[in-house]
Parts: sequence; structure tokens; C-alpha cells
Amino acid sequence: MTEARSGSGAPAGGVWADVVGQDAAVAQFRRAASPEGSLAQAWLVTGPPGSGRSTAARAFAATLQCEQGLGCGQCRACRTTLAGTHPDVTVVATDKLSIAKEEVRALVMTAQRAPATGHRRVLIVEDADRMSAGTFNVLLKSIEEPPPSTVWMLCAPSAEDLAPTIRSRCRLVTLAVPSSAVVADLLCRRDGIDEQLAVRAARAAQGHIGLALRYATQDGALAAREESARTLLSLRGAGEAVLAAQGLVDRATAEAKEHADVVAAEEKERFLRSAGIDDGKVPPSLRSQVRQLEEDAKRRQTRLVRDVLDRYLLDAHSVLRDVLSRQLGTEAELVNVEVAREIEQTAGRGSGTITLGLLEAVQEARDRISGNVPPLLAIEALLARIAVSLR
Repeated sequence: MTEARSGSGAPAGGVWADVVGQDAAVAQFRRAASPEGSLAQAWLVTGPPGSGRSTAARAFAATLQCEQGLGCGQCRACRTTLAGTHPDVTVVATDKLSIAKEEVRALVMTAQRAPATGHRRVLIVEDADRMSAGTFNVLLKSIEEPPPSTVWMLCAPSAEDLAPTIRSRCRLVTLAVPSSAVVADLLCRRDGIDEQLAVRAARAAQGHIGLALRYATQDGALAAREESARTLLSLRGAGEAVLAAQGLVDRATAEAKEHADVVAAEEKERFLRSAGIDDGKVPPSLRSQVRQLEEDAKRRQTRLVRDVLDRYLLDAHSVLRDVLSRQLGTEAELVNVEVAREIEQTAGRGSGTITLGLLEAVQEARDRISGNVPPLLAIEALLARIAVSLR
């Protein structure tokens, strides 16, 4: 078993090795899984994007299935759970706008079955906040009265993202934002990333583990982020803001479409293969299912566009926060050290009050996009305000 370590968010070892910066949460899970602990049958794991909600949920599921009862990480039950192939651990994840009622109904039926080989039947719902009110109602009965051997694990950014009837029946575990140092250590240890690059990527990702890995492994990702920061700080008029917004949305759409097309092609290929169709000619009786796959692809692309833009807005927030830090004279380390000169110049031209208002405007743009305001309009409004305020 991997040697356990403690303090400063160091990995706990075994199945918990990749759950970094979450000492309190890991301790809570381990107590619940121990013979002396009190194991709730419904859990709600919350934390900001990239904090490792689903990783923690899978590690807890592996601990519950572990042949040693400790989450050793070495036994077959631990390895298959972490690999996503354990027959008694079901994970629902979506890259579409919402989790469909049909998916949750199937999950509820699965929850009623006794474990096939393991100690428990564990059901993990990633992004549980993407369930509608009607979908929550489908889930409620099973959350209230699950079979004795069933454990539910719902993951969401915050408890308020779920219906009160659901969250009141779950034991809450809240994850923190891991420090950049902890994330950089994980990238080096787990992914073999060069230490200097890992530090840069972790700092830019601001505690988002998945984003840090993307910055460290995708060619040009860090450079593109730095260029976006320079562009943001150089905006000087509404015209420039409109052009920058259009370019940003176009890039987000292209990135999302590329990914969505790949996934759609793979799903269609799997469907045709399972239906025994090898010539590409879909019979009338199956065309509605193909159309459903196409609709799913459109929803997936919409979701991905929003995700890409939200990533940009979080980066913009970090740049403006750096500006505010310099205006207030704090000793906080800059997130965007590569554009420190531009940040200092911008800080000298404005006031903390104005910058604070811009930070609020960034959050408002995020809320608007998540609330179905056309992304281009939301981004244009934000960048125009920034351009005028930073003159």
C-alpha cells in the first residue's frame, strides 16, 4: 500500500493518493467506512470545479468495496472500482446540459439490486446539479429509503444546487480548493510532469486539478491563456471589446464542436455496431434513435461552449483580482506572473473600487451564461465594460 502521509494536504495513500488537499474530507470518509463508524446511505460531496469531487467519491466507493476494508488500492475490488469496471459501482456522468429522467430511473432500478460481488452497491452521480426538479423527484424515494446495502453519492458544486428535499437526506462532505503547491506535486507524482511546468500550470489553474493537467499537457494552452490576459488588459474601446468577444466565442464554439463531433461519431459507431448495421443504412425503425444521438450531440456542444467560456471568465477574474491586489498594496502572490508588467500598469491607471465592480461584472456574466443568455451578448457586455473602465 502507498505510504500514508499527512499535513498540508499531502496524499493519504492507497485509493486516496489522488485526493489531495482534502485531509478533513478524507478523514470523514475513512471514519464512516471503518467498523466503528456510522455509514450514511446517501452522501453529498460538494466543492468548487476541479477540487476532486468525483475522485473522492470513487475513492470512497473503493474503500467500501475493499477486500481489506481500508482502501488499500491494491486488491481487485479497489483496482476495478477506480478503473470504473466494478460490477457493483455505477457512475453517471454527463457532458450535456442535463441528466435525463430516463438515466435516473435506470439508476434507481439498479439501486434496488443486491450487490453482485462486493460489500455494497454504490451509485455515484457526478454533476448532480444538472438534474431538473422533476428528475430530483424521481430520485427522492430511493434516497429516502434505499436498500440496506445501497450507498448513494451525489456530487455538486454546492449543497444549494440540489433540491432541499434531496440535500436534507444526505450527509454533507465539503471539499476545499487545493493549493497550487499540492496540485503541482500531484502533477509531478501522478503524471510525470516537469516540476517547473507543473508549478506554472497549477498556479494558472487556481486549484482546478483537471485544468492544471490540461495546461501542463496541451501544447500552447498556457501561452493562449497568457495572450488572453494581455488582450483583456489592453482593451481600450467598445469596438475592440466587440471584436474580442466575437473571437472568443468563435474559438469556444470551434473547440466545443471538435470535441462534440468526435464523441458523436463514436456514439453513432457504437450504436450501428450494436444494431448489426455495417453498411451505414439505418432502417426506418431505428432512425428516431439516430436522431436522438444527433440531438444529444447538439446539447453536448452547447454545454461545452459554456464550459470553455466559463474557463475564460475564471481566468479573467484572476487577472482582475491580481490588479486589485496591487491597487490595495497586498503582498499576495500574483496568479498571472507572466503578465505582471501589464497588471502593474493597469493597477496604476485605476482604482480598487472600479476593479471590484469589474470582478462583480465577471461573476454576473458567468451567471447570465449559465442562465441561458446568449454567450456572445454576455461576453460583449462584460468586455465593453472592462474596456471603458480600464482606459
